[in-house]
Amino acid sequence: MYDGNNSPAMNKLADAAANFVNSERRSRWFSNFMKLAIGVYLVGSLVILSQSFSGSMGDDSQKPHVAVVTIVGAILPETETSADAIIPQLEEAFSNKNSKGVILNVNSPGGSAVQSGVIYDEIKRLKALHPEKQILTVAQDLCASGCYYIASATDKIYADKASIVGSIGVRFDGFGVTELMKKIGVENRSLAAGEHKRLLDPFSPADKEAQEHLQKHVLARTHEQFKKAVRDGRGERLKENKDLFTGLVWIGDEAVEMGLIDKLGDIRHAARSEFDNDNLVDYAPALSVFDKLAKGIGAEVSHRLQQASQASLKF
Repeated sequence: MYDGNNSPAMNKLADAAANFVNSERRSRWFSNFMKLAIGVYLVGSLVILSQSFSGSMGDDSQKPHVAVVTIVGAILPETETSADAIIPQLEEAFSNKNSKGVILNVNSPGGSAVQSGVIYDEIKRLKALHPEKQILTVAQDLCASGCYYIASATDKIYADKASIVGSIGVRFDGFGVTELMKKIGVENRSLAAGEHKRLLDPFSPADKEAQEHLQKHVLARTHEQFKKAVRDGRGERLKENKDLFTGLVWIGDEAVEMGLIDKLGDIRHAARSEFDNDNLVDYAPALSVFDKLAKGIGAEVSHRLQQASQASLKF
């Protein structure tokens, strides 16, 4: 009688099946091991990063130091450069008994007149509340428009010889596409109550009367507020001329001559010169590790997009 269990073919098939099962087990074990290793690596990396980013000040704020409040980018509401974001840092910087003074570290083209004005007023208030502490501005590539508005409230302004400074003016942007609409056959059917309610509508003809109103009652009056703030802040150091309040800009070495800034130098030079202390402590709020990583990615993307049009001098 034929016994299939003793057949060489069946034995080979059984061996192949056993090898396949063992191979699958090894594969699953290796896959699970790699998943576990990657998980441990990621958790460990996050722990290390969170320890690195757990606080922006750390122990240095408990020693004599110079408090640094940074304004980088356009000054706009609901951003890291808004009054709501900057003022708490200023308050903490002035109130910390270990801070020997405050440096406003800026690199900004300006932005909201309201946000700039609120920060300006708060600096004035804190200076009166803490007369024993000096606050400086140190400009990097750019300190223009609303940024200069804020800087003029501080005791002294430092900048690099090639920093761009000034732009004491006001703008209100808009555009119109009515001629293009005629060419492509588009009709504006928007409705409004109020003769000048559509004054900024790009799909309606220019409202000359409303534009004159904006120029006289909004732009000109805001400009006067700007000029008064600069004059009050800079005082007799300011050497006025016909171009000073026209919105033009100057670089650092000429800005010194005009009294727009006081001295040339970077942040560490300013700290050593004015406070005899270069232990700089950043008063920006601490970010979570995830916020820090997201911010880093966003900053890199933004940097790549802005490289071609960045408003700074390049060598």
